[in-house]
Amino acid sequence: MSDCLFCKIISGEIPSAKVYEDDLIFVFKDIAPKAKVHLLVIPKIHLKSLENLEQDHKDMIAHIMLKLPELARSQGLDDGFRTIINTGPGGGQEVGHLHIHLLGGEGLPGFN
Repeated sequence: MSDCLFCKIISGEIPSAKVYEDDLIFVFKDIAPKAKVHLLVIPKIHLKSLENLEQDHKDMIAHIMLKLPELARSQGLDDGFRTIINTGPGGGQEVGHLHIHLLGGEGLPGFN
């Protein structure tokens, strides 16, 4: 999708602080971190949000879920981490490309 911010990051049109990449996902540091570690994990295929997942995407989403603990450990988050998926405008999603926030370490906000 040519006007998608995250698709442009994946393609290299927009620079990012890449942490990990494979055939299915791209992982980079959030530019406005909410904790010491704040990564965005995005599928390489364009999906607008979690609501757009279909049966064909089950291997990709399983891959992401299984990769999250490994990514957390690679960032020194041995004591735990948080994942957040904002879905749609009412759920706080600001970029129209499915993404998972992986957060942890100092400064991790609570749920007040």
